[in-house]
Amino acid sequence: MKIVRGWVPVLVMASVLVALVQADAAHLKESARKHKIVYQLDDAGIDKAKFVLGNIRNHISGVGGSQNIESLELVVFGPALKSFVQMEPALLQMLDALQLQGMTFGACGNTMKNFSITAEQLPPKSLILPQGGVVRIMELQEQGYIYMRP
Repeated sequence: MKIVRGWVPVLVMASVLVALVQADAAHLKESARKHKIVYQLDDAGIDKAKFVLGNIRNHISGVGGSQNIESLELVVFGPALKSFVQMEPALLQMLDALQLQGMTFGACGNTMKNFSITAEQLPPKSLILPQGGVVRIMELQEQGYIYMRP
């Protein structure tokens, strides 16, 4: 009887581990549910911009790829928008790769006016937000987007 009792904790632990693994991968099995995400970036600096783009890249990977994302938008306003004017090659490469995966780059129209930034100075395929970045985030949240501010 002592041998059987010794196996009980092992079986309980194995059951718990199996349940944890199944729970951890549950989001990957929900193929019918696609994610809608909006990221906010308003902090200045190239390093912060790279950090946020890296977060977005990891987010896409973490949900099993862009096929599991219905819509993804990065809304940039305030001092952060300056980082996307005349970008360094590494930042442009990161942004291009994410846009190829379906990410929209939204630029705040109010910030553009305040910093005298023209549409021609922005990255290709930028979505200019005449209503402003914060209003765009609110609109997307009203449409069920998940809000992320790394």
